[in-house]
Amino acid sequence: MKKFLLLFLLLYIISCGNKSPNKLEKGTYRATLKVQDNQDLPFIFEVENDSLLTIFNAEEKITVDEINYENDSVIIKTPVFEGYIKAKIDENGLKGFFVKESLDRIVEFSASKNKERFSKKSSEVKASISGNWETVFSPNSESDKYIAKGIFRQNKEKITGTFRTTTGDYRYLEGIIDGDSLKLSTFDGAHAFLFTAKVTDSTMIGNFYSGNHWKEPFVAKRNENYELPKADSLTFLKDGFDKFDFSFPNEKGKLISLSDKKYQNKVVLVQIMGSWCPNCLDESKFYVNYLKENPNENIEIIGLAFQVAKTKELAFKRINRLEERIGISYPILLAQLGSADKILAQEKLPMLNHVLSYPTTIFIDKKGVVRKIHTGFNGPATGEKYLEYKKEFENFTASLLDE
Repeated sequence: MKKFLLLFLLLYIISCGNKSPNKLEKGTYRATLKVQDNQDLPFIFEVENDSLLTIFNAEEKITVDEINYENDSVIIKTPVFEGYIKAKIDENGLKGFFVKESLDRIVEFSASKNKERFSKKSSEVKASISGNWETVFSPNSESDKYIAKGIFRQNKEKITGTFRTTTGDYRYLEGIIDGDSLKLSTFDGAHAFLFTAKVTDSTMIGNFYSGNHWKEPFVAKRNENYELPKADSLTFLKDGFDKFDFSFPNEKGKLISLSDKKYQNKVVLVQIMGSWCPNCLDESKFYVNYLKENPNENIEIIGLAFQVAKTKELAFKRINRLEERIGISYPILLAQLGSADKILAQEKLPMLNHVLSYPTTIFIDKKGVVRKIHTGFNGPATGEKYLEYKKEFENFTASLLDE
């Protein structure tokens, strides 16, 4: 009898292990990530078939085609970034976790069929927030305080827009005003952001959540004329340095430097970045398109990657994934491993006053002179600011090529 029971248990385990996996059903889903204060951070995705879905954040559409199944679970990996969702599938939807292994972060995840990002509790809309907002994050902390510019568009209760900071933007935000409560969220596979606030026509007081590991307060006031400091004035060469140079390895271990023959008598753009960084992804796509539309043998771009991956092999695997997914043709070197700490990054580039942002781009003319250093990147979520930067970039780069 005992042997029979053991055999039965063994056959049961084997049959469960070989169980045909449940597959994602077509339809629109509302997903939630559980963040601090027991808040739900929602986003919408649409399953087109069991191996293809699209994530929506305002105007942004992220196509996800890396979907695998294991028994009763699905593993969903967004393009470029390392983060993935692993969830069990049942008749009620999905339940599992969003995981970023390099940072040892796990966030509770669930999803069910629903087309509404945020549900309304009030029938009223008590504020109009379209326009520009002078914003301060962590206003009561001198060490953590930083400024931002909110840019929002409102259609009845629906809100889209973003917060621009001196180092980049908070991506495509989408949400609602429910009575006097503002709720905005975004999810792109790298970052999960939730903003909540009490609002009037002229003020905001709220909190910013990043995943389940970060929370900070923010305040804002309407100011249509507010502008952030110029992005070209924040990072510069320190006194005593008249050149920018480096020596970092490519995937084959070969050290690449600006003094190499390939980069002599050319305009060179050096991109300080990381494969984990959404603003860097936006900027990299921008550079890929620029090189396609403006082929010129007298310009070179070099990426310096500051990677959070724990091994060199894993760091280059993620760099290669970025290159392949968006078609990067310029070299990306490994500048730092295991951390994206900006103090450590500045030690690798001691000629800079600081590394304030990923990304940062150094513009170098044909004589090897640094002509401009641009901190951060205003991505397409910033609308007019993105178009303004595109025009400015193209004009300035053309002037360097004409010299």
